[in-house]
Amino acid sequence: MTVDELQAFLDGAFPGPRTNFVVEACDDRHLRLRLPVDITHSRPGGTVSGPTLMALADCAAWLVIVAQIGPVALSVTTSLHIDFFRKPAIVDAVAVGTLLKLGSRLAVVDVGLFSDIGRGAGAASGPFDVPPDVLVAKAQVTYSIPPDHPAG
Repeated sequence: MTVDELQAFLDGAFPGPRTNFVVEACDDRHLRLRLPVDITHSRPGGTVSGPTLMALADCAAWLVIVAQIGPVALSVTTSLHIDFFRKPAIVDAVAVGTLLKLGSRLAVVDVGLFSDIGRGAGAASGPFDVPPDVLVAKAQVTYSIPPDHPAG
Protein backbone atom coordinates (compact mmCIF):
# COMPACT_ATOMS: atom_id res chain seq x y z
CA MET A 1 0.00 0.00 0.00
CA THR A 2 1.14 3.57 -0.65
CA VAL A 3 1.48 6.36 1.91
CA ASP A 4 -1.81 7.89 0.72
CA GLU A 5 -3.63 4.54 0.83
CA LEU A 6 -2.33 3.88 4.35
CA GLN A 7 -3.40 7.34 5.53
CA ALA A 8 -6.90 6.86 4.06
CA PHE A 9 -7.13 3.40 5.65
CA LEU A 10 -6.05 4.78 9.04
CA ASP A 11 -8.44 7.72 8.81
CA GLY A 12 -11.38 5.39 8.16
CA ALA A 13 -10.45 2.41 10.36
CA PHE A 14 -11.82 3.67 13.66
CA PRO A 15 -15.19 5.18 14.57
CA GLY A 16 -15.26 8.77 15.71
CA PRO A 17 -12.95 11.61 14.80
CA ARG A 18 -9.93 11.12 12.57
CA THR A 19 -6.65 10.24 14.32
CA ASN A 20 -3.83 12.77 14.44
CA PHE A 21 -1.24 10.29 13.13
CA VAL A 22 0.36 11.20 9.79
CA VAL A 23 1.92 8.53 7.57
CA GLU A 24 5.09 10.08 6.14
CA ALA A 25 6.89 7.25 4.35
CA CYS A 26 6.79 3.51 3.78
CA ASP A 27 8.61 0.85 1.82
CA ASP A 28 8.63 -2.95 1.90
CA ARG A 29 10.03 -3.14 5.48
CA HIS A 30 9.69 0.31 7.07
CA LEU A 31 7.11 2.93 7.95
CA ARG A 32 7.53 6.44 9.34
CA LEU A 33 4.59 7.81 11.34
CA ARG A 34 4.34 11.28 12.92
CA LEU A 35 2.21 12.49 15.79
CA PRO A 36 1.87 16.28 15.97
CA VAL A 37 2.23 16.68 19.74
CA ASP A 38 0.29 19.26 21.72
CA ILE A 39 -0.51 19.82 25.38
CA THR A 40 -3.11 17.01 25.37
CA HIS A 41 -0.27 14.49 24.87
CA SER A 42 1.73 15.74 27.84
CA ARG A 43 2.03 14.67 31.45
CA PRO A 44 3.27 16.45 34.57
CA GLY A 45 6.96 17.22 34.23
CA GLY A 46 6.67 18.70 30.74
CA THR A 47 7.05 15.52 28.72
CA VAL A 48 5.05 13.39 26.30
CA SER A 49 3.09 10.75 28.19
CA GLY A 50 3.97 7.07 28.04
CA PRO A 51 0.50 6.05 26.80
CA THR A 52 0.88 8.51 23.89
CA LEU A 53 4.18 6.94 22.87
CA MET A 54 2.75 3.43 23.25
CA ALA A 55 -0.18 4.32 20.99
CA LEU A 56 2.22 5.74 18.40
CA ALA A 57 4.38 2.60 18.51
CA ASP A 58 1.35 0.32 18.23
CA CYS A 59 -0.09 2.24 15.31
CA ALA A 60 3.25 2.32 13.44
CA ALA A 61 3.62 -1.45 13.89
CA TRP A 62 0.07 -2.07 12.70
CA LEU A 63 0.50 0.11 9.62
CA VAL A 64 3.84 -1.37 8.52
CA ILE A 65 2.12 -4.77 8.58
CA VAL A 66 -0.99 -3.48 6.79
CA ALA A 67 1.30 -1.95 4.15
CA GLN A 68 2.37 -5.51 3.28
CA ILE A 69 -0.78 -7.60 3.74
CA GLY A 70 -3.37 -5.05 2.63
CA PRO A 71 -6.20 -3.35 4.50
CA VAL A 72 -6.81 -5.96 7.20
CA ALA A 73 -8.31 -3.97 10.06
CA LEU A 74 -8.73 -6.99 12.32
CA SER A 75 -5.03 -7.66 12.86
CA VAL A 76 -4.53 -7.26 16.60
CA THR A 77 -1.69 -6.58 19.02
CA THR A 78 -0.65 -9.67 20.96
CA SER A 79 2.41 -8.16 22.65
CA LEU A 80 3.94 -4.72 23.08
CA HIS A 81 7.16 -4.22 25.01
CA ILE A 82 8.56 -0.72 25.34
CA ASP A 83 11.72 0.71 26.89
CA PHE A 84 11.86 4.43 27.66
CA PHE A 85 15.35 5.94 27.33
CA ARG A 86 14.98 9.68 27.86
CA LYS A 87 12.39 12.34 28.53
CA PRO A 88 10.73 13.34 25.24
CA ALA A 89 10.26 17.04 24.62
CA ILE A 90 6.79 18.44 23.88
CA VAL A 91 7.48 18.38 20.13
CA ASP A 92 6.28 16.11 17.35
CA ALA A 93 6.92 12.43 18.03
CA VAL A 94 8.04 10.23 15.16
CA ALA A 95 7.89 6.45 15.01
CA VAL A 96 9.98 4.40 12.60
CA GLY A 97 8.68 0.85 12.36
CA THR A 98 10.83 -1.93 10.91
CA LEU A 99 9.18 -5.20 9.96
CA LEU A 100 11.31 -7.99 11.46
CA LYS A 101 9.09 -10.97 10.64
CA LEU A 102 5.95 -11.39 8.60
CA GLY A 103 4.47 -14.85 8.87
CA SER A 104 1.07 -16.16 7.90
CA ARG A 105 -0.33 -15.65 11.43
CA LEU A 106 2.17 -13.47 13.34
CA ALA A 107 4.21 -10.38 12.54
CA VAL A 108 6.95 -8.76 14.64
CA VAL A 109 7.92 -5.10 14.33
CA ASP A 110 10.69 -3.05 15.93
CA VAL A 111 9.68 0.58 16.51
CA GLY A 112 12.04 3.44 17.31
CA LEU A 113 10.36 6.49 18.86
CA PHE A 114 11.96 9.89 18.40
CA SER A 115 11.45 13.51 19.43
CA ASP A 116 11.62 15.68 16.33
CA ILE A 117 13.66 18.50 17.80
CA GLY A 118 14.34 20.07 14.42
CA ARG A 119 17.22 17.80 13.45
CA GLY A 120 15.24 14.72 12.35
CA ALA A 121 14.34 15.45 8.74
CA GLY A 122 17.19 17.86 7.98
CA ALA A 123 19.99 15.63 9.27
CA ALA A 124 18.57 12.40 7.91
CA SER A 125 19.92 10.92 4.69
CA GLY A 126 16.78 8.85 4.03
CA PRO A 127 13.13 8.82 5.13
CA PHE A 128 13.79 6.29 7.89
CA ASP A 129 17.09 7.72 9.22
CA VAL A 130 16.93 9.83 12.37
CA PRO A 131 19.92 10.95 14.46
CA PRO A 132 20.28 8.46 17.35
CA ASP A 133 20.55 11.16 20.03
CA VAL A 134 16.83 11.94 19.72
CA LEU A 135 15.74 8.31 20.33
CA VAL A 136 13.41 8.46 23.34
CA ALA A 137 11.98 4.93 23.39
CA LYS A 138 12.10 1.59 21.60
CA ALA A 139 9.28 -0.92 21.29
CA GLN A 140 8.86 -4.42 19.95
CA VAL A 141 5.34 -5.23 18.88
CA THR A 142 3.84 -8.57 17.85
CA TYR A 143 0.60 -8.72 15.89
CA SER A 144 -1.76 -11.58 15.23
CA ILE A 145 -2.99 -11.69 11.64
CA PRO A 146 -6.42 -13.22 10.99
CA PRO A 147 -6.18 -16.51 9.06
CA ASP A 148 -8.69 -15.41 6.43
CA HIS A 149 -6.98 -12.13 5.40
CA PRO A 150 -6.78 -11.52 1.64
CA ALA A 151 -3.01 -12.06 1.44
CA GLY A 152 -3.11 -15.21 3.58
